[in-house]
Amino acid sequence: MQRIPFTPGIKRRMAVMGVALLALGMLGLSGHPSGDFDFSKHSVPLDQIMSGGPGKDGIPAILNPRFVTAAKAAFLKDEDRILGIAREEEAKAYPIKILNWHEIVNDTLARKPILVTYCPLCGTGIGFTPIVNGRPLKFGVSGLLYQSDLVMYDYQTESLWSQISMEAIAGPMTGAKLQHIFLEHTTWGEWRRMHPNTHVLSTKTGYFRDYNRDPYLGYGQRADLMFPTQNMDSQFHPKAWVVGLEVGGIAKAYPFAELQKGSGTVRDEVNGRSVIIRFNKRAQSASITDLAGQSIPSVMAYWFAWYAFHPDTLVFVAEKPDPD
Repeated sequence: MQRIPFTPGIKRRMAVMGVALLALGMLGLSGHPSGDFDFSKHSVPLDQIMSGGPGKDGIPAILNPRFVTAAKAAFLKDEDRILGIAREEEAKAYPIKILNWHEIVNDTLARKPILVTYCPLCGTGIGFTPIVNGRPLKFGVSGLLYQSDLVMYDYQTESLWSQISMEAIAGPMTGAKLQHIFLEHTTWGEWRRMHPNTHVLSTKTGYFRDYNRDPYLGYGQRADLMFPTQNMDSQFHPKAWVVGLEVGGIAKAYPFAELQKGSGTVRDEVNGRSVIIRFNKRAQSASITDLAGQSIPSVMAYWFAWYAFHPDTLVFVAEKPDPD
């Protein structure tokens, strides 16, 4: 078995997560296979896959999520951030304050399986259809990182999956891809206004956590990274927010710093596809649709994280207003 390198960033992350991670290991709550992963088949350099500190299932994915109505979600404030998804008159919100401690929720929406993932180190909330070659998969947190980003594993084959690249990078399913689905990354107040009948992931997760405590408090404002990436760019602050998409292998990022210079709506073309980017300054969120208003799966991320996976990305720059 290939040994994953231990880096100084691991100590920093352990300090950030605090005593709760120790409690996880002592309680032994995961109930899933443990031990090393098989790295004999892989698609990325193994020295770029590193331990994030907690071991396999040390950060426990939520397998049987419980929900409450919006009226009973008193633990949320309007300014709290959530990941939201709606389909066939059903809407669900996943609070970041819960995802910070679990990172993965295996769920269903409109009777179909969905996978909701969040990497606190990259700010990336990404949704997937967890079905590969007709086979539904369940996912857990591997405890590993690739380019400072969450590496998931599926319980069926124990293959390792990169969240941002959306594909298996090691194990039997190396090279397989997950279908990206749209998630709204916004505030609770904004989501509740748009979806008053939404349900909300409950704090009754089966684990003992203080979900009102942010274990990554301040990380999103600092310029330093806990873990290294292969590609860095200083055009923007490393933790500056961008929304990005990829069309036929062409990636483009829309920095919030540029979007907020205009009216909040940008019409653009990426690799021949017409898109509309809508920026909500109040909620500090952005989404992308086609010309018909249909959502296009996109990724809100810290700039460093988007660039780490898309070093050839195009970058939107707002037009300068005409001088009077």
